[in-house]
Formats: sequence, structure tokens, C-alpha cells
Amino acid sequence: MSKLLENKVAIITGAGRGIGAAIARRFAAESASVVVNYARSQAEAEAVVASIQQSGGRAIAVQGDVSTREGALASFDAAESNFGRPDILINNAGLILYKPVAAVSEEEYDRLFAVNVKGTFLSSQLAATRLNDGGSIINFSSSTTALMLPTYAIYVATKGAVEQFSHVLAKELGPRKIRVNVVSPGPVDTELFNQGKTEEDRKRMASLAAFNRLGTTEDIANVVTWLASEEAAWVSGQNIRANGGLI
Repeated sequence: MSKLLENKVAIITGAGRGIGAAIARRFAAESASVVVNYARSQAEAEAVVASIQQSGGRAIAVQGDVSTREGALASFDAAESNFGRPDILINNAGLILYKPVAAVSEEEYDRLFAVNVKGTFLSSQLAATRLNDGGSIINFSSSTTALMLPTYAIYVATKGAVEQFSHVLAKELGPRKIRVNVVSPGPVDTELFNQGKTEEDRKRMASLAAFNRLGTTEDIANVVTWLASEEAAWVSGQNIRANGGLI
């Protein structure tokens, strides 16, 4: 039986841990060759690659801060050198910040926009010319863009920008049959989500979902895998809120 991503080459940013790592493992299980991008978590990224290779998959770890053109370029160059021209780009790398607007420093604001928005822009810009025709770009937003939660203002501002950018890019790349979609997870049990949260906070967020639980990284990886595959060939310019009925 053929796999969903057989003969595909995928770049996944921020794939050393959390959702990105789960996507990398799932893509490899579906026979994709995977570039595991990381900014600082080298040991974790190499562990993801090792687990994929031990299962017979193909993967490499590539360091690169996607908020710089040089960092974004590294993954594309490595993909082409090791596996061939890429077919799939997953813009998963991101930062989060929980602070009231009045308390956010200019440096914090700039850093969040640099990674979440500029990083998505730079990698997507490269993908516009270096992805194979018929490829797929999946960008990450968040279901919190619709919740209006205090302390999330700067974070959701970056994700709102990603959503609108993606809708336009889908139209621009349509003639090459490159699909551009957004996945907006709800609360997912990751290190990033748990940052600064108490156990009571976690339970409260889980209770907001219809399924009364936090999402898992595998929940999101399943959605991303389907969107990246030919089974979603007629889906582009969409925002999939994978959140267990949160909103």
C-alpha cells in the first residue's frame, strides 16, 4: 500500500520538539524525506532524526533561525542537496508571549513578529520559487485569534497576520497548483503551551474544548499530514481550526 507522502520532500521549521517533531515523525512514517529545522534545540532535533532513521525513514537536522533570510535558506539548500527539490513546507516555528499590552517591551514585540511573521514570510517567499509545482505550504496560526484572551494580544496579532498573508499567497501560487493553508490548533499539551501555566490553568483550558481535554501533538500532525497529501488536492486558502470543538 502506498503511503500518503511517498516520494515527497518536506521542510518542517521548528521541528526539534512539540508539534513540529510530531509532524516530522508522521511525515517520515508516510514515506516523506524530512528536513528537521531547528534554531537552538540541536540535541532534540538530532534525536527526532535518529528516531526517524531507526524506523527506516529519511531525515536530516538543519540549524537555521527562520527570522533571517540566511537561516530560512539553509533548509531549502539542505533539502535540495540531500533529497531533491522540496514539495512541502510546514511553517511551524513560533514563539508565544503572555503579557498585557501595557507590559510588552519593544524588544519582545519585535522578536515575536520576527519569528512568527517574518519567519513565515521568508520561508514562504523561498517556497514560491523553489517548491515543486503541485506542492503544499502549511502555515501555523492559533485558535486563540478568535478567543480574545487577555495577555495574548501580541501573539494573536502575529497569528492574524499569518492567516491573512496565507489567504493571499494561496491565490498567488494557485497557477502553479501550490496549495497554501493554515492550521490553527487549540490548546495542545506541549512545552510551548505549558509555558507559565499552572495545573489549574491547564485544566481550565482543557475544559473549554468540547472534548474536555487538551490536544496532543499527534492530533495536529494528523491534520497537517492530510492537508499536505494529495487527498487534500482541492483544499487551498483555508484555515483549519483543529481544536476539539473549542470554538
